[in-house]
Amino acid sequence: MSAAVPTLTTPRGPGVRTLPGVYAPQHDTHLLLRALARETVRPGSDVIDLGTGSGLLAVAAARRGARVTAVDVARRAVLTARVNALLARQRVTVHRGDLTDPVPGRTYDLVLSNPPYVPSPLGPPPRRGNARAWDAGHDGRAVVDRICDAAPYLLRRGGALLMVHSDLTGTEATLRRLSRGGLRAEVSDTANVPFGPVLLSRLSWLRGRGLLDDRTDEEKLVVIRAEQP
Repeated sequence: MSAAVPTLTTPRGPGVRTLPGVYAPQHDTHLLLRALARETVRPGSDVIDLGTGSGLLAVAAARRGARVTAVDVARRAVLTARVNALLARQRVTVHRGDLTDPVPGRTYDLVLSNPPYVPSPLGPPPRRGNARAWDAGHDGRAVVDRICDAAPYLLRRGGALLMVHSDLTGTEATLRRLSRGGLRAEVSDTANVPFGPVLLSRLSWLRGRGLLDDRTDEEKLVVIRAEQP
């Protein structure tokens, strides 16, 4: 991996609306959007966006002619994604539910996800409130691991998963877990971004756990790409 890591500077998507309490597009969203732009998305491809939030990624896939399903556990996120699809004049089917629960047995050509991934000193992920969009247990892997385990069953032959998370979450752990499921997994993109308010509030805890050293003043984001052979 190159030592020179690009820094993202665009924190929000133009024209995207978010209701209060819904995760607005930020650096991780735009890094995943950049990865999506490199993918071959054929008209009529089936795409699912897990944890869609604002729906920005789902709308981007729909613009390229894909049949897009978006899922989020939060009612306000579901409404926000529907509004943004309507404003963009794109057809996106949005379900409320936990990951793939609303679409049992379905398979896809492309799976997108910007899941909760921030390590938290508070224990298990919250069941409600704004923090469930980012808090993901002590190791940040409460949702990431579930997506890794589901991906082999969600992807059609030749299909791909694109998932973004912080390197604090454990990049190698994600690659190993996906590989154990029979997928070809790699880091397809990275970026260094300034610490946001959540990580700034947890620096002492993260450093105490050895996840950050005193010289680190940026967070490294990674996009994981996993393909079904």
